[in-house]
Amino acid sequence: MASSSTTSPCAACKFLRRKCLPECVFAPYFPPDQPQKFANVHKVFGASNVTKLLNELQPHQREDAVNSLAYEADMRLRDPVYGCVGVISLLQHQLRQLQMDLSCAKSELSKYQNLGISGHGLLHHQGINLLGAGAASARDHHHFHHQLFPVTNQQMIRAFDGASGYDASSLLAMNMSASIGQLSGFPQSRAAGTAPDGRRTPVEPS
Repeated sequence: MASSSTTSPCAACKFLRRKCLPECVFAPYFPPDQPQKFANVHKVFGASNVTKLLNELQPHQREDAVNSLAYEADMRLRDPVYGCVGVISLLQHQLRQLQMDLSCAKSELSKYQNLGISGHGLLHHQGINLLGAGAASARDHHHFHHQLFPVTNQQMIRAFDGASGYDASSLLAMNMSASIGQLSGFPQSRAAGTAPDGRRTPVEPS
């Protein structure tokens, strides 16, 4: 008893009521369990046009082409006026809105970054001014100290300061005592008519 094996035709050949050959161009892309897929494509584009399109493409491009035709045919049946163009327009509108939101966010971020840089520059400038004022004050203090104490006394002050830690008031008193001592060393001129022992002597008339 001879046995014959039969295979189920693809959805395209079954819809067209023809024998599905092994080299059928529709078989890999319209399986028997998806009859509505080919029915929509045939209704919108026509079986002959789909056959011609698939024969012009490379084998690795045919699956993507069939999926695109099936999606466009389904959308055309849902929306006869716009079809997939309506969905594309909606997606493009959402994309433009997102791009505008992104641009606004970048603008706000740049604004805050510029404010931060300006604030840092202002603080740096104020810090330089404070350092300059401190250096000028130190120079003025050194100049006043140099005028108040002679060089020799300054050396003495540093020596005392390093040895026993005298404060500024003690050093000032020491400097004034030393200056008075120097003044007392000068010979005092005797008044006319006064003897060395302090007694008055008559003044000879000239």
